[in-house]
Amino acid sequence: MTRPVEREWRPDFRLDLTGVLAPLRRGRGDPTWRTAADGAAIWRTGTTPDGAATLRLSRRADGTVVAAAWGPGAAWTVDRLPQLLGAGDDPDSFVAHHPLIADAARRLQGLRLGATGRVWDQLFPAVLEQKVTGTEAHRSWRELCRRFGEPAPGPAPEGMRVPPTPVRTREIPDWEWHGAGVDSARRRAILASAAVAHRLETAAELGGEEGRILLRRVPGIGVWTAAEIAQRAWGDADAVSFGDFHIPTVVGWALVGRPLDDVGMLEVLAPYAPQRHRAVRYVELSGFRRPRFGPRFSPRDYRAM
Repeated sequence: MTRPVEREWRPDFRLDLTGVLAPLRRGRGDPTWRTAADGAAIWRTGTTPDGAATLRLSRRADGTVVAAAWGPGAAWTVDRLPQLLGAGDDPDSFVAHHPLIADAARRLQGLRLGATGRVWDQLFPAVLEQKVTGTEAHRSWRELCRRFGEPAPGPAPEGMRVPPTPVRTREIPDWEWHGAGVDSARRRAILASAAVAHRLETAAELGGEEGRILLRRVPGIGVWTAAEIAQRAWGDADAVSFGDFHIPTVVGWALVGRPLDDVGMLEVLAPYAPQRHRAVRYVELSGFRRPRFGPRFSPRDYRAM
């Protein structure tokens, strides 16, 4: 077995390792993610410009992060470890304008916005999550990764897979998309993105609104999807997921005591620019729970259509 590329890095800030990486996990059973049974290590896979990679992360008692990576993209992945764990983030400049957010920011001082530096791996699952429940999207992601993603390089836990590459994605037959529960609109958006995936990676270099605008040039990539990608690919602190089914309601109840639409949320979050996404993240992790008045949204099975 090929020896891993290894690195040790000790951040000069408080770091919640699991919290920073959590947005990259796409539901329980995500084939690109594993947490060791004892919680001592996190495994994740990804594509890189150099090929597939498996990354294993753990921490020593002194806070040092120990990384080991396998596969053609191992060196690329390890080189970007600090950015992945939020070294390029700037939470200290954030100003809380509401007691709930101020309290969350105080309690979650180890929470930072990480940056994978890789657009494609975030784009694929983000499109799958368009206009369906998380349960539906995560099921589709699991099935497509297992069928069309290559096995994780190195001594990864059994069953781990690398996300399908853009080239492999374009080869997926129509009936396989249907079998994975993906409707034609989301399929078209993913295939259109795969055709220009090498250009879309530039968005992570541009960052901010400029990067999101580039993503939105692809048919089927709107404001919500571009924000979901930006939050993870380059740690965009201002990328709010406008158009989300839940977020405006949660933010509204938490900050003004009533549900909001996107327009209302835009007004409420205005004082937090250019870190509006960070404000939303604090609300989501604050422990606040909005009132529930109706039935939960039921998943649809596109495979039966």
